[in-house]
Amino acid sequence: MSQELWSDVDGYTADLLVHEDQALRDAAAGSAAAGLPPIAVSPNQGKLLHLIARAMGARSILELGTLGGYSTIWLARALPPGGRLVTSELEPSYAQVAAENIERAGVADRVEQRVGPALESLRELAGERAGPFDFIFIDADKAGTPQYFEWALELSRAGSVIVTDNVVRGGALVDPENDDPGIEGMRRFHELLAAAPGATGTTIQTVGTKGYDGFTLALVAPRP
Repeated sequence: MSQELWSDVDGYTADLLVHEDQALRDAAAGSAAAGLPPIAVSPNQGKLLHLIARAMGARSILELGTLGGYSTIWLARALPPGGRLVTSELEPSYAQVAAENIERAGVADRVEQRVGPALESLRELAGERAGPFDFIFIDADKAGTPQYFEWALELSRAGSVIVTDNVVRGGALVDPENDDPGIEGMRRFHELLAAAPGATGTTIQTVGTKGYDGFTLALVAPRP
């Protein structure tokens, strides 16, 4: 198996099933032109997020890690009339690119952007009693993921779904010699999920245009 083959399969299935429109293509192109890192979800992954949110009937979505707004657009399009999405981004320059992409995609009316450290945004949302959110997507800095997950549980309800991206890290998750803060963050995140009395989940390894990684899907259970 090779990266070339994984990418070819992603391209084949995306052409048949994903059907990116011009707004999504422009969002990807605009992010690249602005020099944003190429770490946005792939088209296949974006549609997966969209389908999960639609299938569960999510009316409120929280996203941590806007980047250029590509995943934001997919998620916002899953919302029913009156739905809302709050997305948080650390870098102001990225948030500006995202705002332009979101506006061009026609979903700005249902998206609220927050700029600054994710933990600050989470504390503000909790203080504002902005939750609970039906669907939460965690895709911010990996070292901070354990704390983001704990806050996500606070901002959720029974039946909420939490998806956390980039959790396998090319297999480094199980490399005891790797003490990178992002890798250690993902190990701690898995430990927290395993011990959480109010959630259950699973991690799925993935390959594709983004290489070898994986995501975790967690379901929030009724509070004890």
